[in-house]
Amino acid sequence: MTLFDTDPFDDTPDEQPDPTPSNQPRRLVYTDGACQGNPGPGGWGWVMPGELWSSGAENPSTNQRMELQAVLHAVTNLDGPLEIVSDSTYVVNCFKDQWWKGWERRGWKNSQKKEVANQDLWKPLIAAYKVSDVTFRWVKGHSGDEWNEIADQLAVEAAAGNGADGEVRTS
Repeated sequence: MTLFDTDPFDDTPDEQPDPTPSNQPRRLVYTDGACQGNPGPGGWGWVMPGELWSSGAENPSTNQRMELQAVLHAVTNLDGPLEIVSDSTYVVNCFKDQWWKGWERRGWKNSQKKEVANQDLWKPLIAAYKVSDVTFRWVKGHSGDEWNEIADQLAVEAAAGNGADGEVRTS
């Protein structure tokens, strides 16, 4: 028996989650964030069409923080393969373009060598992403997409003090 679970001198890459598709269907989750002023009272919301939803608030906050909080809450509270649909390029592009890998490599500095904003939300979201089966898709906001509009409404209502306080509720 050794003090280490693995050989500390072994430089082989850590095992990553199996990238093959799961047998479960991917569940759609629409997320959004809103702020009354930026910064100001903020709200976030997510909805899984016909199933579940949640929302919450933070004051003061920013729109980007609320976009992130919606995704973080959904990913950490829902099981199974997920497809996050968001109107936030800030969130979607981080994963599609793998910005997060550069942030980690540079010690949480962005390409301009400045501290990455919202690390308190990014770090747990990226940790959850690494062990989950999650994909991201961008949708244009306020363009008539029914479920994006519902996620927006949840976020706006939460910013106004009428949210679910993070409780997951059935539709």
